[in-house]
Amino acid sequence: MEEREPVTRGFCSEEAHVLAAAHLSLSHLTPTCLKLCDPVQRHTKETHVSRQNAQQTEQHGTRRQEPSSAKSLTDIGTRRIFSSDHDIFRESARKFFQEEVVPFHAEWEKDGQVSRELWEKAGRQGLLGVAIAEKHGGIGADILSSAVVWEEQMYVNCSGPGFSLHSDIVMPYIANYGSEEQIKRFIPEMVAGKCIGAIAMTEPGAGSDLQGVRTYAKKDGSDWILNGSKVFITNGWMSDVVIVVAVTNREARSPAHGISLFLVENGTKGFIKGRKLHKIGLKAQDTAELFFEDVRLPASALLGKENKGFYYLMAELPQERLLIADMALASCEFMFEETRNYVRQRKAFGKTVAHLQTVQHKLAEMKTQICVGRAFVDNCLQLHADKHLDSSTASMAKYWSSDLQNSVATQCVQLHGGWGYMWEYPIAKAFVDARVQPIYGGTNEIMKELIARDIVSD
Repeated sequence: MEEREPVTRGFCSEEAHVLAAAHLSLSHLTPTCLKLCDPVQRHTKETHVSRQNAQQTEQHGTRRQEPSSAKSLTDIGTRRIFSSDHDIFRESARKFFQEEVVPFHAEWEKDGQVSRELWEKAGRQGLLGVAIAEKHGGIGADILSSAVVWEEQMYVNCSGPGFSLHSDIVMPYIANYGSEEQIKRFIPEMVAGKCIGAIAMTEPGAGSDLQGVRTYAKKDGSDWILNGSKVFITNGWMSDVVIVVAVTNREARSPAHGISLFLVENGTKGFIKGRKLHKIGLKAQDTAELFFEDVRLPASALLGKENKGFYYLMAELPQERLLIADMALASCEFMFEETRNYVRQRKAFGKTVAHLQTVQHKLAEMKTQICVGRAFVDNCLQLHADKHLDSSTASMAKYWSSDLQNSVATQCVQLHGGWGYMWEYPIAKAFVDARVQPIYGGTNEIMKELIARDIVSD
């Protein structure tokens, strides 16, 4: 397999510590033109979607609406970055989430995890590994198709399925840096939903500071002996394979030169799954502690090259940040529509709440903010589809969108009044789920630091 060398721009030790924070284990969260119909219709070559839509406009004399002028922020057929094929897939994904996720999500919240059956259904539907190359066993669609899955999950307000982490964070590491054997071993099963993936970076004493990672892999002949623990690992409890971030060179002059990635399979002797963690939000999304006690790994478990793990992590960060940003905006769109519907029905002082000028102004402010954010994130999605998204721009998208998500959540709860504080109301769940967004995937404070460094650097 041809090696892809990530651009590192000459990280110094201090920069390494800051950039490492950007990966504060999104081991969470938590998903493509995939299953457009039956059988799966695949897009096997990259296309410039804007050009495609322009051709459609010329041929049919129509132009896709932007969300600001659409009847609803979640309407299908809007946004110029998408094509009619994406619309067909969106209809399929929306139907899947409404029929296979919504009716069961409350029970999964009690269990602290979704069912394994759901994963296999998602695989059959073509919702997993959507942007993974067909030659590796993926669907072979574009990143915009992946975004469809991310957004549709947010539009039903069901945060349980960790599809996005599995498909668009974990799988790319294997597809981009794995050996031919590793790709054949894991990717097809992951696309089918029969092998669930997780990534383990965060530790009890190490989150934003990569220098604090204590999990250590020591050479023993041709094998490795892995010891350490990880925490806040999304999909950790259900995981069949985990990408583990470990120190392999304690004498390295900086963390960037002493980190490696390993593929650890469930059932490996010494690999122990601790308790499922109880969170204030994302209640149906399994988040676990993982322990590694003298885990013996063969040389074939090393993902990529020894001591190159830090650079692999840095190379994949823009997509992770963009994923968080897009899901945050989609959540904003859901919360806005949910609140607009509520205030148009709720009566106070003899008329609906929507007739109050203060409420109307608040709705106007929120819609404007959401549409501005959507325009920027859509631009980032197109940049990424064209392989031009840089780390600083992705950091802007992540920081701005997740902050906006929390602002919109607070305002929407306020407009619901006391009912907004009741768990049976969707807005309450959206409110608590939003809080972690500025924390994982790199805290927003770290995002600002990265943006600022890019501004003042020579």
